[in-house]
Amino acid sequence: MNSNQPPILSSADVALARRRLATGLRRTPCLIAPALGEIAGMSVWLKREDLQRTGSFKERGARHALLCLDGEARARGVVAASAGNHALGLAYHGAQLGTAVTVVMPTQAPEVKVNRCRGLGARVLLHGATFDEAEIEARRLAAATGAVFVHPFDDPAVMSGQGTLALEILEQVPHVDTLVVPVGGGGLLAGVVTAVKAHRPDVKVIAVEPAEAAGFVAAYLHGAPQRIDLGSTVADGLAVEQVGPGAFAAAAPRVDDLVTVSESEIATAVALLARRCGVTAEGAGATALAAVLAGRVSGRSVVVPVTGRNIDPRVHSALVAGAVVAASAPEAFRQAA
Repeated sequence: MNSNQPPILSSADVALARRRLATGLRRTPCLIAPALGEIAGMSVWLKREDLQRTGSFKERGARHALLCLDGEARARGVVAASAGNHALGLAYHGAQLGTAVTVVMPTQAPEVKVNRCRGLGARVLLHGATFDEAEIEARRLAAATGAVFVHPFDDPAVMSGQGTLALEILEQVPHVDTLVVPVGGGGLLAGVVTAVKAHRPDVKVIAVEPAEAAGFVAAYLHGAPQRIDLGSTVADGLAVEQVGPGAFAAAAPRVDDLVTVSESEIATAVALLARRCGVTAEGAGATALAAVLAGRVSGRSVVVPVTGRNIDPRVHSALVAGAVVAASAPEAFRQAA
């Protein structure tokens, strides 16, 4: 795939981010999942980003963005818009680094994320029905107060921080041949594909989106980010109306393929992670696995990041109890569910 825009991110940026993040973050395990591999017909490895302190890979980009600020900027504090996990990462690491954090969340943000963010010491404001509306308010607050706006995905410091996940994977599973990445705004994909293609160009990087929030697909078809109409998706962390222009420019020339998954496929991946692996994953955190289990990814040694665990317990229980597998899913997938 390609884009007319030049990439704005380099492997050197990701390497520098890793040095900056040498302390303060967990190096999460990457573990083989035999039960899932049996269903998928390939070796499946889970990169357990749900085991970060705030339960999401977003800590990587959030902490790196804070570390890139000078002392004066840190003193002014930061403002962000987030559906939840970026907010949690900023709140936790802002407290660790002595930086005040204000977060604007959409009014429909999961209660568990709102409460945890406040518990970590951030000021949380609920504004707007969508991420885009929350972002407008966050930018207004930043301009009014002099705080630094930290974008959750379309920021080079954030993207390079997220890319450190890929460097760990390449060390932990040196024989990996396929890496599957969920896409919302595109920051994780941009960082991961930049790092992977610099060190292991033979490794395929597959982007996965919910069919109800397929912003990267729309951007690729039009050659540039497009605003999309969001459907209802359990993968709320991926529900972004427009992929980031910078993230798209960095990822589009390098990604090998992109696929979408249905709501029932995401729900079943959440359920199988719980039933077969004892892993609690939010919808966004299980979206990459959904593509593997639904037969849309080929490979021998496939790594799937479990990108987050911050889901309302009632929603998680309902998904585990009532997941319905799409009729088009492979037979092994349907039987396992």
